[in-house]
Amino acid sequence: MLDAKATEQGRLAHAPADHPKVPRARVGVLLANLGTPDNYDYWSMRRYLGEFLSDKRVIDFPAWKWQPLLQLVILTKRPFTSGANYKLIWNHDKGESPLMTITKAQTARIADMLTERHGDAVMVDFCMRYGNPSTKSKVRAMVEAGCEKIVFFPLYPQYAGATTATANDEFFRALMAEKAQPAARTVPEYFGHPAYIEALAQSVERAYAGLDRRPDVLVASYHGMPKRYLMEGDPYHCKCQKTSRLLRERLGWDKGDIVTTFQSVFGREEWLRPYTVEHVAELAKQGKKNIAVIAPAFSADCIETLEEIQGEIREAFEHAGGETFTYIPCLNDDAAHVAALVQVIEENLQGWV
Repeated sequence: MLDAKATEQGRLAHAPADHPKVPRARVGVLLANLGTPDNYDYWSMRRYLGEFLSDKRVIDFPAWKWQPLLQLVILTKRPFTSGANYKLIWNHDKGESPLMTITKAQTARIADMLTERHGDAVMVDFCMRYGNPSTKSKVRAMVEAGCEKIVFFPLYPQYAGATTATANDEFFRALMAEKAQPAARTVPEYFGHPAYIEALAQSVERAYAGLDRRPDVLVASYHGMPKRYLMEGDPYHCKCQKTSRLLRERLGWDKGDIVTTFQSVFGREEWLRPYTVEHVAELAKQGKKNIAVIAPAFSADCIETLEEIQGEIREAFEHAGGETFTYIPCLNDDAAHVAALVQVIEENLQGWV
């Protein structure tokens, strides 16, 4: 810890005149989300997809087998299609993706609440696992600002190796580069936190209150992963099922009122089922013509919700005879969501502030 009589200029009271300046000790809170391309042009998309799809936590095939396919085939074609999809949802006014806009808003609101409680003793910022701002750059900035302790918070309610774990991996790699390494805590999954479930339930209740007719079923669509990962020990599937159950119990609904599905299937191997795009079509064929869809695995609206759910998945439902498709937005910077995240942060700051 710093000398209690450190000067305003950052020099320790009893240090020699040529001692490097030392900032006042603070605690950092670093929020982390998946990431976003810098733009939707070909090269921006290629850089982003290349980093994302080269992560062994995401695609665990041997490099000798996967990288030639990725570099020579996938990254030749996919940046065009992904870029076109990003262009549809892009925040053109701010020159950034919706995920970036929302994450900035979440961070600002969380920072305001923590500043009210702790003053400038706590520094709040965000990083992205892929793309910018990088985890390494934000850890460096926090250390330079005097953060001797950092609480790292991956914004994924349900743990998965391809989300929470890889975010933590990158955080630990960033710490390895620091000569004066700060103490660190990582925030675990929070899908079962009462404040999070309450915020999720309130968003459903608000959406339903604004509809002329109650949906026949609520589809809870989670990001998918290969079924093989579940069989190898990844607990994500179970956490998603528990999230749906906790939400249903809080709402006081019957079991059939909520169904759990998985989206964003990639590649040829089997992924967690049922697939959202197929299941909504089946619901329409079964006579459930009026459905609502929510995405509890995402803390902020992004390409998977704004384009995939409201595009491909909606179209599959309507093409199969569905009539009314209601998308319930992610919690984003909703007041109840921000309050829930701050409560989780405060619990992980105990003993440090």
